Amino acid sequence: MLSPRFELRLLLDGALLLLPGVLLVGFLLLAPPATLETATLPAVILTVIASGLLLLRLRRRAVYPLYTLANLLEALREGDYSLRGTRAQRGDAIGEVILEVNALAATLREQRLKVEEASALLAKVIEAIDIALYSFDADGHLQLVNAAGGRLIGKSAKPGDSAEALGLADCLSLGGPTVQTRRFAGGEGRYELRRFQFRAAGRPQTLLVITDLSRALREEERQAWQRLIRVLGHELNNSLAPIKSMTGTLVRVLALDPLPEDWKDDVDSGLRVIGDRAEALNRFMLGYTALARLPQPNRRPVDLAALLRRVVALERRVPVHLADLPPLHLHADPDQLEQALINLIKNAADAAMPEAGGVEVRALEQDGGFVVEILDEGLGLSRTDNLFVPFFTTKPGGSGIGLVLARQIAEAHGGGLELTNRADRRGCRAVFRVAG
Repeated sequence: MLSPRFELRLLLDGALLLLPGVLLVGFLLLAPPATLETATLPAVILTVIASGLLLLRLRRRAVYPLYTLANLLEALREGDYSLRGTRAQRGDAIGEVILEVNALAATLREQRLKVEEASALLAKVIEAIDIALYSFDADGHLQLVNAAGGRLIGKSAKPGDSAEALGLADCLSLGGPTVQTRRFAGGEGRYELRRFQFRAAGRPQTLLVITDLSRALREEERQAWQRLIRVLGHELNNSLAPIKSMTGTLVRVLALDPLPEDWKDDVDSGLRVIGDRAEALNRFMLGYTALARLPQPNRRPVDLAALLRRVVALERRVPVHLADLPPLHLHADPDQLEQALINLIKNAADAAMPEAGGVEVRALEQDGGFVVEILDEGLGLSRTDNLFVPFFTTKPGGSGIGLVLARQIAEAHGGGLELTNRADRRGCRAVFRVAG
């Protein structure tokens, strides 16, 4: 059963406080004169005592809930969110306050838990990240450093160390982000330095972020060399293996005594194979030279529709359909565009020929640039990881630079090249983008 509301309890206790005085007045009015002379003083004393006790009861009734609220708020201030007020009910003044304090405690507890979890995650990320982080106060004393920061300067940095002692004093006066050649414990290299201002506990702090660019560049360079050596080895082996085999065969044929009747045919056939493979190696080197020496675009006005009609007319092995084109005028290098589009349409025709398919070419203006879409009716792409690896090819006699060269030309014109499988049917979709 619910107890009366706080307001009602105060009202009842206030009325009860008046009861002794009312009874005393009634006694004085109704008692006989003879009784008044002897009973008045005891009646007054009893009334005063009763009123005092009832007053204490009223005070306790009003003050005790406030003490409870004070204890709950003190616990919240101290960060203890486990205490809860009990026997609170809606519709009661004190009950409403206690329920709201309980709700506040639950909210603060949930928020603190989220902050602690986020702080723990941030601490692990700071320690795991391979970027040097330092936090300094306004006086240039270290407040925080991660493991990468300690490794970079090669010493045991601890809070309180000065930026000058750590060799980072000049970094705290940086303006914007900068890339410098500096010497740290790991040696000289290229580093990107960034400085940020923030406040902690109301005090200004400086966050210094130092990224080792040399390591990333060395890793990229190493991977590029690995890819290049792998492809060069593949191409050289493809040419040198048959040359070696055919040379050995010719040596054995010419060592016979007497020579066989068809020895001239064998020698002629072997020399032809050696010549073909030597020519393939020559094409390979010419392709490498073209890829390495691609000049900057010589931009001038270009009618893209006319250029596409001219390029499409060059491919006669398979049907090439050119969709209706709107007027397309841009500022670009027409020779480079023509070279890239010839390669893309040739690749599409090579893919469509075994399936007796065709090629469709579309073009449109899009987002301030131009898009040329080339769709073939071949088998589509089985693997895409080596599409843009220089000199990698699966086609007999291919140089492996067509796609790479086309992408370089597109990127030099502010665009790009994408190859995906068609969604409507089997085949490949090449999207060649250039800026206007």
